[in-house]
Amino acid sequence: MDEAVSFRVAKDDLANAVAWVARSLPSKVTQPVLRAMLITADDNGLEFTGFDYEVSTRVRIAGMVDEPGQIAVAGKLLSDIVASLPNKEVEISQVDSKALVTCGSSRFELPLIPLDDYPQLPVLPEVTGTIQPQLFVEAIHQVAAAAGKDDTLPMLTGVHMDIRGKDIEMTATDRFRLAMRTLEWEPKSPDVEAKLLVPAKTLQETGRSLDPHLNIPVEIAVGTDDNIGADGLFGLHADNRETTTRMLDADFPNVQPLLPKNHTNIASIEVAPLQEAIRRVSLLTDRNAQIRMEFADGQVTLSAGADAGNATETLPCAFHGRDEFLIAFNPGYLKDGLGVINTDRVVFGFTEPSRPAIMIPEPEELPEADEDGNFPTPETNFTYLLMPVRLPG
Repeated sequence: MDEAVSFRVAKDDLANAVAWVARSLPSKVTQPVLRAMLITADDNGLEFTGFDYEVSTRVRIAGMVDEPGQIAVAGKLLSDIVASLPNKEVEISQVDSKALVTCGSSRFELPLIPLDDYPQLPVLPEVTGTIQPQLFVEAIHQVAAAAGKDDTLPMLTGVHMDIRGKDIEMTATDRFRLAMRTLEWEPKSPDVEAKLLVPAKTLQETGRSLDPHLNIPVEIAVGTDDNIGADGLFGLHADNRETTTRMLDADFPNVQPLLPKNHTNIASIEVAPLQEAIRRVSLLTDRNAQIRMEFADGQVTLSAGADAGNATETLPCAFHGRDEFLIAFNPGYLKDGLGVINTDRVVFGFTEPSRPAIMIPEPEELPEADEDGNFPTPETNFTYLLMPVRLPG
């Protein structure tokens, strides 16, 4: 038998590496080679990579390499197998046209995928700057959920990153809600400017895989100087992992005019009780779901009705404005917004029942009304804009 690649590696290290690469591999492909995970064993240890022409992933871990070389196997299958193995050293070796995986008394044989058709992996662009992982993960979590999922509107399936020096503004919208987060990073060049549109799905996957407690800054790599974004690739490097994704070639809409600067009414409500009340009341929403929120002095009443019956619940709330105020929202979008508010209380800003409302983390002080009785939008690093549902009548 012709034996080539052979290595041994700790089970947990291997499981983490292959699970991370497998997460980005497609389930359904026209070319079987795109299901492949490329395994390289060399003097520097082990490298696992995946690439489907859109997203590339690469991770390097330590291992005992007995015979260096390169093989490819079905990535998701390898990940499932390794996850099920006992916590013992894993040995992977090539025997003829198969990869032999052994661990304790477990033994698996996987067919090798020919390397001839495997696509050339993209090169990570030059590093543009660094960002703290905890901050980046939080921003992705807050913004990406608002991105659209309709591929016929590609400009809405991405997160827009507007980079101006040390400031980044991340925005996503699906036309029914909008999320915007501002944050600071450490750019290589203090006067860097760029507008990037990164697929939200890939960014979410990346956010889930980043360790927010990692003390090593995450490198954002989209090029430098005049070459920023020139490759069309958005690259990230964190610890022993790097990933690239092809950016969306589309124009993100100008959303600034949508953001109201003044509000006729504002309300401050404790987030946790509001989430619980929405969960209960929305049990009686029909298919055209809406939850009505009626604000009055010191309280808000949530209500919903369907053929199955009606539900109401009243919560205390600090409400300031001209009159009592009634507005309705899709409960799913409302819950999504509340789920990414990182303060104990949320502040709503309203203009009219038919106009978009904003949700923001509660600031240290609520704004005072101006001479016309309007409340200016408080300074905030996160805004969730929500289109109301039309009220009947």
